[in-house]
Amino acid sequence: MRNLDQLNNDAPILKHTIDLYKELYGYLKTFPKKDQYLLGKQIEEHVLVFLELILMAAGMQRLQKLEVLEQANGKYEVFKVLLYVAREMKMINNEKYLSAEAKAQEIGMQLGGWIRSLR
Repeated sequence: MRNLDQLNNDAPILKHTIDLYKELYGYLKTFPKKDQYLLGKQIEEHVLVFLELILMAAGMQRLQKLEVLEQANGKYEVFKVLLYVAREMKMINNEKYLSAEAKAQEIGMQLGGWIRSLR
């Protein structure tokens, strides 16, 4: 298996996703206790599954990547909605939301470009 530096060079979306996760990890700790285990856990799970799918796709043959990336796109879309819900319910403030959303937009552009290049 390739090392992480090599993967980051081949798929920079991995680095951006890890950076987003690290930022969100800090935010999720500030959620009210019950929401940490409901909405917070769902946000975390979707980001981690997205990361796993991207990592899998980076190591696959070209023909197999598209299906996995489309699954990753589904997780990404749900994550964006959950993040928005967290902001609407005042679990994260606008500043934190905008910071995470900016990172998520960059990831979305990279993912979209990767999918388009495979079609």
